[in-house]
Amino acid sequence: MAEERTESKTTILIVDDSEINRDVLKEIFKDDYTILEADNGKAAIDMVVKSRAFLAAILLDINMPEMDGFAVLTEIGKVKLLDKIPVIMITSDTSAETERRCYEQGVADVICKPFEPLIVKQKVSRSIELILSKRHLEEQITSQTKLLRAQYQQLQKQQEILKKNNALIVEKICTIVEFRNLESGYHLRRIHDFVSILGRYIMNMYPEYGLTQYQVDVMADASAMHDIGKITVPDTILLKPGRLTRDEFEVMKSHTTRGCDIIRMLSDIQDKDYFEYSYDICRHHHEKYDGNGYPDGLKGEDISIAAQLTGLADVYDALISERVYKAAYSMDKAFGMIVNGECGVFNPKLINCFRQAKLEMNNAFLKTKMKEKEELKALHGEDDDYDDD
Repeated sequence: MAEERTESKTTILIVDDSEINRDVLKEIFKDDYTILEADNGKAAIDMVVKSRAFLAAILLDINMPEMDGFAVLTEIGKVKLLDKIPVIMITSDTSAETERRCYEQGVADVICKPFEPLIVKQKVSRSIELILSKRHLEEQITSQTKLLRAQYQQLQKQQEILKKNNALIVEKICTIVEFRNLESGYHLRRIHDFVSILGRYIMNMYPEYGLTQYQVDVMADASAMHDIGKITVPDTILLKPGRLTRDEFEVMKSHTTRGCDIIRMLSDIQDKDYFEYSYDICRHHHEKYDGNGYPDGLKGEDISIAAQLTGLADVYDALISERVYKAAYSMDKAFGMIVNGECGVFNPKLINCFRQAKLEMNNAFLKTKMKEKEELKALHGEDDDYDDD
């Protein structure tokens, strides 16, 4: 029963070789704390080891036989108890040097002899309250950290699900466009690669755009939606081998706004970032830096960097790919046409990135073309006389 009574109250350990000093301190704290005593340093260490689970504070004299207070402090520090149990040093030495040494070794406070009961009581009480507050705060932080970690993990899972959903949407869109026009399907895959490459260069060369790798990845995925509106364009216009009439070109231009209507219908199943990038890219990838694009005539930096990236990627792929209305230009020829402004005005910063990314983009194009040939060969069969040239 005695042990239960000791643990049920706040307990302090008084360590002093003077019985008179211990009695004075016991008298001060008897109504508020359970008191443990030790008359030398070694006994104090044994007491701390046995009672550490329920000790609220230690009042420790400096000058003692066998092991002085500083030696006891060192031992307590070795088992990392100074952050858990406040130690209040007792000393008759009022020098600044002694006080400094006490605080350097991690004590919570210093009490000078002879004792002033109110000051002693206040210092011990404050030291205990500070430790308890710190412990409570640490527990709260630990609890909140666990909760935040669990929430973060849940958000990561949700983000992965959304990412898979978005990837599935893009894949289905590509399938739809491929069904309509086989070349466009491969075109979408190349645009994704081009935007990803150019976006990385913009991110590294022009930090003022504030792009992150996550944003670049989302832009690249969303770029596959840029031509979704073309599924509403009649075959007679979409697949026309010759030059479009003025009226036909107006219908073709409408794929930007019609595509936005389709993307808007997908908003409930798309992640917010993917939806916003998809919508913006679809509507504005034909805008020009000098304001001569469509459908809104945006100019300069009023055009989002996502739409600018997709616009340049779209033009470059159109030039180096064969279309029903033209043969493919060489990569060098197409590069020169864009850099020299023959295909409209582009952001000078983007052109600079295009110069740096040329080789990487061309390698990505060749890799996709090789995959395209393999897929077409598999589609027509190994033994057929199919020739894709």
